[in-house]
Amino acid sequence: MKQIVWITLALSCLAAHAAEPADKKMSTTNTMELATFGGGCFWCVEAVFERLDGVASVTSGYAGGKKEKPTYQEVCSGNTGHAEVIQLAFDPKKISYDKLLEIFWEAHDPTTMNRQGADIGTQYRSVIFYHSDAQKTAAEKSKSTAQWRFPAPIVTEITPLTVFYKAEDYHQDYFRNHPNAPYCAVVISPQLEKLKPKLAKP
Repeated sequence: MKQIVWITLALSCLAAHAAEPADKKMSTTNTMELATFGGGCFWCVEAVFERLDGVASVTSGYAGGKKEKPTYQEVCSGNTGHAEVIQLAFDPKKISYDKLLEIFWEAHDPTTMNRQGADIGTQYRSVIFYHSDAQKTAAEKSKSTAQWRFPAPIVTEITPLTVFYKAEDYHQDYFRNHPNAPYCAVVISPQLEKLKPKLAKP
């Protein structure tokens, strides 16, 4: 369904993408930290993390592959090695990385290999791209702690981030801009409703 929605949008949208160094910090303040997660369709994950108090921004993009400056079409082919991810800037004084990890496990099914629902392919894999040794340690501990919630083994990758590529502009704030689009209504809205008690923002 996602691909069908995209075809309609792509006819009227220009592709735009940019590479961001993995260790780049927010220029507006030195108190912000970065976190990068992949949990299926980035529209879905973005919509969840945008609602957390302490998260300053969420950017949809691509990471984990070899192709430089990939386009959405190329990532959807499954041949680039990239996953759809979101990179968020957060204030650790307001929300901890451990709390972000807790929401990450709740926001998708980390036990399905290269799949989330009807979205199938390596681009939809569950992955945590860490930005520091501290994040790596926290992610590994959180993964072990979260396993009890799931009847099947967690298959989430935990790997260092090298380069993050921002996705095309029309992917940014997708749910906010298209709440009534079929994919949003059928997939994202029910997920947000389920997670509502855990989200700090309405």
